Amino acid sequence: MKKLLLMMIFCVYSFGEMQFSEPLPTFENPRKWVIKLNTANIEDVNHMLGSINNVLKEYPAESIKIAVVTYAQGVRSMRKDYDPATLTRIKSLMEYDVEFIVCRNTMDTMKWTDDEFLKGSNFVQAGIAEVIERIAGGWIGVEPY
Repeated sequence: MKKLLLMMIFCVYSFGEMQFSEPLPTFENPRKWVIKLNTANIEDVNHMLGSINNVLKEYPAESIKIAVVTYAQGVRSMRKDYDPATLTRIKSLMEYDVEFIVCRNTMDTMKWTDDEFLKGSNFVQAGIAEVIERIAGGWIGVEPY
């Protein structure tokens, strides 16, 4: 039992704190993470939101920028008639400056209008093009689901 306790203490001290790579993320030079969301599956969307929360906890305030680009089925997750609990989580992340972007091409295909979407949503014509340009501009593209 004593060995187990010592091993647990060792693990906490050895692996418990995040080690940032150089250059360190700062307000002036934040990490930039773009997430492609192309599914409306509630479990996948909530897993992604949980991952965003976990990442926000690891970084010092205002040292990471996060943008979620929705396209195809992912656009549904930003509609006012989507799962209310999930929308509450999205609104909460918006308060932490997580940017949620909606693809107008998908909206046009579905004949949806801006007022059907969560307040605070940003809109671009082509979601995929937005992801490409963010990555070309130095954003890291990682899908957490």
